Amino acid sequence: MGETVRGDLEARVLVTFYCSNGHAEAHAFAQDAEVPDEWDCPKCGLPAGQDPDNPPPAPKVEPYKTHLAYVKERRSDDDGAQILSEALDALRSRPQF
Repeated sequence: MGETVRGDLEARVLVTFYCSNGHAEAHAFAQDAEVPDEWDCPKCGLPAGQDPDNPPPAPKVEPYKTHLAYVKERRSDDDGAQILSEALDALRSRPQF
């Protein structure tokens, strides 16, 4: 195997990416390819950049929210009381069996 079987290799450039945990990972790109600004670190999964002194910060992780938490963001307590009152009135006006 080698170049006689596969053909000639394209010219490549070696780019090293650094994450905030101190990992460094080198990747080869074709010389005419567009090199991304960030790359996911294969060791820890954090974003890695090309500047060893200023790696990208870890993404902010949002805590899990329940459906009720999202509803409370959209509705005030007064809105909730009014909706509850309307729903209770609708239930009370139904015929009972």
